[in-house]
Amino acid sequence: MNYGSFIVKLIGKPEQSFFEDNISVTEIDAKLSQTRKNNVDIIIKLSVWGNLAYDIVQYYQINDYIIIEGYISLSKSFSEIDNINNDKQVEISVFKVYPFLLNNIRVNNSEK
Repeated sequence: MNYGSFIVKLIGKPEQSFFEDNISVTEIDAKLSQTRKNNVDIIIKLSVWGNLAYDIVQYYQINDYIIIEGYISLSKSFSEIDNINNDKQVEISVFKVYPFLLNNIRVNNSEK
């Protein structure tokens, strides 16, 4: 099975795009939470489709922690230097999103 649940930290700004039939997709870079001593950052790409894509853009921002559920896939990743194929990029097609720990700055500003 390639379906999983993860707690991730959003590290990139959500980028929303549209197809010809007005279906939207939002792509975000995220980092998996680590509890091990070696602190290796695992960067993944999240793809969110349809109405949930609108919610991601509207309600979440950089440094928010969210719980996601979705399907895991691997895609080829290219090195920025010499354009050499060196690794696989983990991509998750997200079907459910739950807020976990949202940025305090936004919460405090909305209360004023």
